Amino acid sequence: MNVYKPTGISSYDVVRRVKHILKIGKIGHGGTLDPFAEGVLLILIGQATKQMPHLLNLPKSYEALLRLGETTNTGDNTVPITRTVEIPKITTEKMMVVSKRFIGVIEQIPPAYSAKKINGRPAYKYARQGLAVILKPKKVNIYALNLELQDWRTVFIKVSCSSGTYIRKLGEDLAKALDTEGHLTALKRTRIGDYNWREAIPFNDLEKVLLDTAGDIA
Repeated sequence: MNVYKPTGISSYDVVRRVKHILKIGKIGHGGTLDPFAEGVLLILIGQATKQMPHLLNLPKSYEALLRLGETTNTGDNTVPITRTVEIPKITTEKMMVVSKRFIGVIEQIPPAYSAKKINGRPAYKYARQGLAVILKPKKVNIYALNLELQDWRTVFIKVSCSSGTYIRKLGEDLAKALDTEGHLTALKRTRIGDYNWREAIPFNDLEKVLLDTAGDIA
């Protein structure tokens, strides 16, 4: 089931809501979205949970807003600004050159504030305790990347990528390639495989949709 997750709730909050409505315990999701992000979240019910490995590997597409000149510990706007730096003049030509550098297979270091496991424990739990987090770089594939300067400090990002790509980290790396720093102020997952956001069920409509189709699901 293709659900549109709104900002401000976790991916598991959506799973919990579906469990409450259907009274079914075997429910999961096909790829976490951060609470500050919105967009496509695939919910798997009953026997459909067996498809999770396949769904987790589907290519994904996102839209994001990158705020230049300011950094945060998490790479997004959910925590205070930690540093402010200069923003050079950025031209369309420069953005085109930078975007081409990121297309294809690249190495990406997962963010410290992520669910990536270190000794069986999510990295973000170490980071929240103020402990140093060192994660190994991993290869991801950027299929398409478009950058559009909305104003002197805001870049609109459209990206299609392989599973496992951290868009918050991509935003930080793009800002550095533009000779400054930055963090995301908005993030929307627009597609997972053939499932797109326009066809997703709004979170607030879940109860009506699920109760209307409960017999088919059972």
